[in-house]
Amino acid sequence: MRFPVNFCQVCGHAMAEQMAHGKLRPVCPACGFIHFADPKVAVVVFIEQHNRVLLVRRTMNPEQGKWALPAGFVDAGENPQDAAQREVREETGLEVAITRLVNVKGGPDSTKPASGASIVIIYEAQVLNGAARALDDADAVLWYAATDPLPDIAFASTRSMLNAWIAHQQN
Repeated sequence: MRFPVNFCQVCGHAMAEQMAHGKLRPVCPACGFIHFADPKVAVVVFIEQHNRVLLVRRTMNPEQGKWALPAGFVDAGENPQDAAQREVREETGLEVAITRLVNVKGGPDSTKPASGASIVIIYEAQVLNGAARALDDADAVLWYAATDPLPDIAFASTRSMLNAWIAHQQN
């Protein structure tokens, strides 16, 4: 999806849509600036402790009121691992160490700007310090055990990861 870019960020002239680098893009006819739409990148953190996985209940849309893994957007110039640790700290108060890169995926629907991230980086982490508590955009935390009934899960990707973890726990 193209995002509307009406004026050049360099000179302020009205942008025109032109072929540039193999695609229709906003191009400034006055100074030649080409606008490249950058992807939105998010991190998701899978934290297991004592055969339980940490979930947070979301206070924000999308999926407000449902359970998810701690997650959030990577800020411009931020290392994704640092973003993962920051998001866990902001949402739960926990200090964690990233232990493994699990996967990098395209987001749920990168053609819709409201859908969130177009690139999702999934990490595993271990708790270094702290006790989990709801902070920032979470209103509850849950250490979920494979033997517990699955709560109302926010995203298909979270459900898939939890189902794989549950199957592994039962073997």
